[in-house]
Amino acid sequence: MLKANYIYHPLHFKHPAGTSRGVLQHKASWFFQIWEVENPAVHGTGEVSIIKGLSLDNEKEIQNELKFLCQKTKDYQNWIAAKGDRFPAILFGIETALSDLQNGGKQIFHQNTFTEGKAGIPINGLIWMGEPTYMQHQIRKKLDAGFSCIKIKVGAIDFEQEVALIKQLRNQFSAQTIEIRLDANGAFSKEEALQKLNKLAAFNIHSIEQPIKAGQKESMAKLCQKSPIPIALDEELIGVKKSQINDLLDTIKPQYVILKPSLLGGFSVADSWISAAEKRHIGWWATSALESNIGLNAIAQWVFEKKPEMPQGLGTGQLYTNNIASPLKIRDAKLYYNPGISWQNSFDR
Repeated sequence: MLKANYIYHPLHFKHPAGTSRGVLQHKASWFFQIWEVENPAVHGTGEVSIIKGLSLDNEKEIQNELKFLCQKTKDYQNWIAAKGDRFPAILFGIETALSDLQNGGKQIFHQNTFTEGKAGIPINGLIWMGEPTYMQHQIRKKLDAGFSCIKIKVGAIDFEQEVALIKQLRNQFSAQTIEIRLDANGAFSKEEALQKLNKLAAFNIHSIEQPIKAGQKESMAKLCQKSPIPIALDEELIGVKKSQINDLLDTIKPQYVILKPSLLGGFSVADSWISAAEKRHIGWWATSALESNIGLNAIAQWVFEKKPEMPQGLGTGQLYTNNIASPLKIRDAKLYYNPGISWQNSFDR
């Protein structure tokens, strides 16, 4: 017999995190836990993590759904069939909690060289939006830390200032030395997007995520066809059902897709995206969606099993003042798992 509970754990940013959708000061997160009555010492923990204005999950309804799931531990499959499409973050939390329980409740989902501390996952260095001097400071810190792939958020400050910053970076470092990825978070209008992409292309940009807002499939398809910079779909994937994946990829024909399991509905859905993308020779990489170290750890272990060659977007574990202390560490532009460090137990029952 199973029992479950949940803990609300809002995460607080060390510094305001700027995107084209606004500035984040904190975000909502819950830890969902499940255990067997006969063995209460071993419990699985998953994270239900949302980003306001981006996640499909309705924040006001999450707590009621978690209460129901704690009371009806036998009804998970029925709940998933009835409501799962509306609550991808909860699906991610349930999936990881059950997997953690099945693997002994140690937050080890895969025994491999990553969890043994022998291999790391290459990651990009994320640059948040802000005043040009602040962004330049972030870039310098990432370069000093050994990052050779920089992802810059664009679309929140004056475009010409952003162009000047990227130009300065490219003048200092060639494309062979530093890979530049951009993330517009849908900030460009469909009328001006191609013009801006043509201007940015002068700086040997690896790719740009979601140049225009999601839900404009015809306009996005035209951009993917004409853009001098490879386009990666991100927000476009949120809310797409498994049965709709093939149609979306065949319609838009992007160069890349970005996979955020907690926004898509868990790893099984993300696996479906990978399968469909690879059949069409569409590249992909995974990105955490501002989860705490609980969610980041599960995503990292899942990604490592895929043997990624490209840098992944998994460097958000250091953003918060009240993150869960964990074995995850960033070193030499890679994410590592140190098996000699224990998980903090402040989220236990």
